[in-house]
Amino acid sequence: MYAIVKAGGHQEKVEVGDVIAVNRLAAKKGETVEFPVALVVDGAKVTLAAADLAKVSVKAEVVDDEAKGPKINIQKFKNKTGVARRKGHRQQLTTVKITAIA
Repeated sequence: MYAIVKAGGHQEKVEVGDVIAVNRLAAKKGETVEFPVALVVDGAKVTLAAADLAKVSVKAEVVDDEAKGPKINIQKFKNKTGVARRKGHRQQLTTVKITAIA
């Protein structure tokens, strides 16, 4: 059984026991969060109807609330003018472990 959940502006495919990184949530380490569901697949049964999905929820436990993504290097350069700029960015993430799909 797996589900497609909406988490932080993205959609993620999750199963029970999966550990995923989502955009920063307002939850602290050890707290439980709940994600809205977009689709549920249980064997050959696929649930898409909004009325049925309103009854389903995906619960997850926050494993790390201060994770960071990979560093992205941003470089700007203009030829013959001496203009060069370097900048870096690391996205702030929250790591969660899926505990239940019910």
